[in-house]
Amino acid sequence: MCKSVLVFILLVFTGFSVAESVQSKYTFEAGHSSLQIWLLPEAPVPADNIQTNEKIELGKQLFFDPRLSGDQNMSCATCHNPLLGWSDGLPTGIGSKGKTLPRATPSIINTAFNRIQMWDGRKSSLEDQALGPMMSAEEMHTHIPDLLSFLNSNPGYSEAFQKAFPDQSIDETALRKALSSFERTILSNNSPFDQWVKGDKKAMTEKQIRGFKIFVDPNKGNCEVCHSAPNFTDDSFNNLGLASYGEPNPDLGRFNEKPINVMKGAFKTPTLRDISLTAPYFHDGSATTLMAVIEHYVTGGVVKTNVSKNMKELQLSNTEKEDLVDFLHALTTPEKNFVLPILPK
Repeated sequence: MCKSVLVFILLVFTGFSVAESVQSKYTFEAGHSSLQIWLLPEAPVPADNIQTNEKIELGKQLFFDPRLSGDQNMSCATCHNPLLGWSDGLPTGIGSKGKTLPRATPSIINTAFNRIQMWDGRKSSLEDQALGPMMSAEEMHTHIPDLLSFLNSNPGYSEAFQKAFPDQSIDETALRKALSSFERTILSNNSPFDQWVKGDKKAMTEKQIRGFKIFVDPNKGNCEVCHSAPNFTDDSFNNLGLASYGEPNPDLGRFNEKPINVMKGAFKTPTLRDISLTAPYFHDGSATTLMAVIEHYVTGGVVKTNVSKNMKELQLSNTEKEDLVDFLHALTTPEKNFVLPILPK
């Protein structure tokens, strides 16, 4: 007998419905212990790059300094703007000399928790990815030897590097460590959802609580299968059946790094934390609103070729879609004033 049929008979025989199976995993009540897995721990830090204020402040200066680019007109913050959810608000990024890039600029929010970096997973850590955009001819187009010469000859940067890395020269390693130290401070962990999980019953509305139930229900939203606790991502790669995959010569995503068939057109699952700040959505920027994202998942994908096994058509009413969008808005941490750094002359 088919396993799924046997399970169904068992559930019917015991009077245990699918809805009840979801309820058994979570008690949807503020502060309940079953929800604690959704709370983020302290951001992990590698043993060879312990956080210090000096590293963080240096990394912040470097992140916002356009002199780090080849044409000295782009900084990391040009594409990862704190006013735009640490992204750029564009369907796809803009690189060196105004060139339109093929992929959307991912937000750096909570990248400290990622086990693998970039849309296609080609970088293994924050330190590994820190110089990636600089060294790309299409992005910042930085000539690293020239950059290191500038940093070594600049009195302000020389002093800052000496404070941050007293026993280390100004080299690629120090540059990577400083930038990633700053990026680890870009965190979202105090959203209305987090406050509700901790016990504040008024932190989320009834609509948002209903949306969370839909989010985790495998027979409704089924979102948790990829956007899992505690960072609302599983660091996996999926082909979502986007229309762009059906175009001639589509972006194959993860397949370019790991050439197995299941990875064709697959891209990394982004975190949903602060998702209301980071439109447009998907790696190709094709969805302008969260409702458009939900509508795409309801269809089970436009292009069905090689679509992820986790993609399936959803049966959601208009009210359920609205509740789900409301819940996604509850994942945004209230914004704080961000103070820009003073750059060395």
